[in-house]
Amino acid sequence: MERISNADAGGIVAEIARVIVANKAYLSEIDGKIGDGDHGVNMAKGFGRTAEKLDGTESLDEAMSVLSDVLMSEIGGSMGPLYGMMFSGMAEAIEEAWEIDAVLFGDMLQNGLDEVKDIGSADVGDKTLLDAYAPALDAYRSAIGDGKPMAEALDAMRAAAEAGRDSTIDMIAKVGRASRLGERSRGVLDAGATSCSLILGTLAEGVKRRLDG
Repeated sequence: MERISNADAGGIVAEIARVIVANKAYLSEIDGKIGDGDHGVNMAKGFGRTAEKLDGTESLDEAMSVLSDVLMSEIGGSMGPLYGMMFSGMAEAIEEAWEIDAVLFGDMLQNGLDEVKDIGSADVGDKTLLDAYAPALDAYRSAIGDGKPMAEALDAMRAAAEAGRDSTIDMIAKVGRASRLGERSRGVLDAGATSCSLILGTLAEGVKRRLDG
């Protein structure tokens, strides 16, 4: 059965941090069209500070917990708590696990999604990060349920996250500052869905490279 070692996977969080920091300007540009324009700045700040705190010896759950703590305490706006709780939920699901197999990875994703939904008021279709996250989880679980290898399920997860991100172009924002724009919020990618797609895509690639079995 395909799996990764929890103890050896903390570096995935550092990889995610590098991708977010590299996309700082892009995420803020998207956000500036219908929001405050600070999404990339805040995300890069939180993920960048996390990378500085990691020494490369952390397990995946430990690294996610560090990221959660930084996002919850050191960045502003709504995305800090949302992503902070998301990574806290993920970390909790795999805490003390020696290995992360296909089933546990799906449970980890589900726990992260549940935490986001618990503290937020959005649902799929509201032009938020959920529009990338929910279909990504569905695609992953569907692939595993169909008996496909974990690597293929991770590819499906990444593709679904990107498709979900792109679907927000045609949506009208229903929560947050952008919701005030009504119809004028249509025609622009959602910044949260875009950053979520980057996070889930990098997570999928990081796990694929570490698969054993």
